[in-house]
Amino acid sequence: MSIKIPPDPTNSNPSSDSYIAREKKYLATNYKPLPVVLTRGEGVWVWDVEGNKYLDFLSAYSAVSGGHHNTRIIKAMNDQLNRIDVPSRAFYTDILGEYAEKLCAFTGMDKMLPMNTGAEAVETAIKAARRWGYRVKGIAPDKARMIVCDGNFHGRTTTIISFSSDADYRADFGPLTPGFDLIPFGDIDALEAAITPDTCAFLVEPIQAEVGIKVPPAGWLRAAQEVCKRHNVLFILDEIQTGMARTGQNFCFQHEIDKPDGLTLGKALGGGIYPVSAFLARADVMDVFNPGSHGSTFGGNPVAAAIGLEAIRQIEDENFAERSATLGQYLKDRLSRIQSPAIKDVRGMGLLIGLEIDPAYATARSVCEGLMQCGLLCKETHDVVVRFAPPLIITKNEIDWAVEQVDIVLKTLA
Repeated sequence: MSIKIPPDPTNSNPSSDSYIAREKKYLATNYKPLPVVLTRGEGVWVWDVEGNKYLDFLSAYSAVSGGHHNTRIIKAMNDQLNRIDVPSRAFYTDILGEYAEKLCAFTGMDKMLPMNTGAEAVETAIKAARRWGYRVKGIAPDKARMIVCDGNFHGRTTTIISFSSDADYRADFGPLTPGFDLIPFGDIDALEAAITPDTCAFLVEPIQAEVGIKVPPAGWLRAAQEVCKRHNVLFILDEIQTGMARTGQNFCFQHEIDKPDGLTLGKALGGGIYPVSAFLARADVMDVFNPGSHGSTFGGNPVAAAIGLEAIRQIEDENFAERSATLGQYLKDRLSRIQSPAIKDVRGMGLLIGLEIDPAYATARSVCEGLMQCGLLCKETHDVVVRFAPPLIITKNEIDWAVEQVDIVLKTLA
């Protein structure tokens, strides 16, 4: 293509190739990054080592909702670092209770258990659901089962990949963890049929982001909750990607229901600069834990608590959910008006949008590579979908510019 951004001749840093070569030499090959080496960020923009400027249209898979170099989050972190950093949960701290109270009020849940990564939050949910199944529901020892959906993505630990429907995630990592039943995503009859007396929980994403921004039929979430209530099965939602104002509400479940029985959060909870996650649940679910049954050296540390608090406050103060709803619909409408045979579908909610590419014209990867050359950074998912999830501080003018680049690349490829 002829749309490559020319390098900055005044930049004296080594070329991108040298950085990429060093990563390839010393890092495991568990990612396939686009060939751009980032060194700096500000708001919705990032710069590479050669001086090229890009609009970040991925925001670290929804983690950087408040933008790069977020001064509010950085101040909260630095203020806390000047007081105390990580004493572990062996002691009480003066900020963890405040953070827990704020997060519970923000979500509508009774109690929370702080962790670090999204996968840890999901593992916590699994442990809580199983113990609740034995101690509260009365399931026989070691018989508890959980229902999950085809196309799910909840993390990459051994237990979590055990219930993935993607063979690549499971290949040669066995023996896998038993106790999970897969059903089609969005199929209420399949959910009803899969429940047995040994079912302790149904774990599901309100929108499946990793599989290509798959949105269930309207009303499905509400119906799934009703089925779970009728059978005394915990309804646990994974909102690690969809939560924190990403889909036009503070949480995606708020489009249809009051609240679930359990909720996992991460990514944007850390303000884009720190791993912060949590499992939240109603009191009788969380009360199955006792000292020694679960924990984390870093989970709930004062730095994480300060960052989580400020991330929530920024969402509220700057109306992120309203911005996401308005700008997300604007982005969706603009993309839908692009006249290109390469587009099969535009779908999503809020500022979580999937652009499905017809493989007869291009791959999602080739679209992302073309957009990178135009100065727009995004990432493919499952070969045929380009995921757009820009920071929630993005403006209409920036969206207009981004859509123009999409139009240029699709015309070039098609």
